[in-house]
Amino acid sequence: MFHTKIVPRISETDALGHINNTVLSVWFDEARRPIYEIFTPGLARENWCLIMARSEIDVVGQIFLGGDVGISTAIERLGSSSIIFAQEAEQGDRVVARSRATWVHFNFETQKPKPIPDDLRRRLNESDAFSNPETAT
Repeated sequence: MFHTKIVPRISETDALGHINNTVLSVWFDEARRPIYEIFTPGLARENWCLIMARSEIDVVGQIFLGGDVGISTAIERLGSSSIIFAQEAEQGDRVVARSRATWVHFNFETQKPKPIPDDLRRRLNESDAFSNPETAT
């Protein structure tokens, strides 16, 4: 599991003084960066091989400026050409949001999903990114 610290910015607040809900998708995306790096070292656009197929976020608590937000990121499931991320955001000692996102390993030339190669699976397994080691394949 990966852990990312987010420092909320003033510009991310809304009229009520909360962190705006639209910011969460950006934060969760940033927290997936270590796994993106496994698929595309250096995050070079010309080598990018993932596309988002689905994303859902449950806001379960208010988030405020003035306290860091910790995001844990794990791979919930690794399919033949897809990967499901499970994430949780905490501020202080409380969970404030959860996310689940499905990304597809994609060939931009053929515009079709492509299998995740064994060497990437091996690197993912070595990274301790799985929320449940039994889902590592």
